[in-house]
Parts: sequence; C-alpha cells; structure tokens
Amino acid sequence: MGFAETFKALSDPARREILLMLRNGKMSAGDIASHFDMTGATVSYHLSVLKKSDLVFESKKKNFVYYELNTSVFEEIMLWFAQFKGENNDETE
Repeated sequence: MGFAETFKALSDPARREILLMLRNGKMSAGDIASHFDMTGATVSYHLSVLKKSDLVFESKKKNFVYYELNTSVFEEIMLWFAQFKGENNDETE
C-alpha cells in the first residue's frame, strides 16, 4: 500500500461515504449500491479503487461479494499523521 494510492482513493466523496458506511461492519456490494444514485458499474469502480488501495477487504459468499474496512491501513495513516503533531504539547507563552 502506498500513501499516494490511499490518498487518491480518499479524495472522492463517494468513496469516503462508502468507508463511513462500512465502519458499522461488512456490507454486500448490492447494499452499498442501494445507497447511491449511480450505476452498478460506477459503484463497482469505486469499490475496486478502495480495494486496490487496501482500504477495504473483499470476501465472497455464494453469489454475494462483501466489503469491510481494513483498519490496519487507517491505523498506519493515523500514525503517519501523528508525527506532525509535535513533541511538546505543554508550550508556554
């Protein structure tokens, strides 16, 4: 996983909405698509981008494809952001 791919995936509002939906647990592709006013092919594309950036896992059961968050990638991003916080939070003026 590269940060460039991750941030590109996060740059789209529809993909961010999908990620928010998945925070409550895994969902089928059909359930995800039902929340959007876009074609199934477009939703599939967004899911593919999220999968390629390792933000989501895909699992198949019978005729259904389910997606769930890959929390380890989010943890890695948060750790990366944390390095910009600074060492000393008790600054005096």
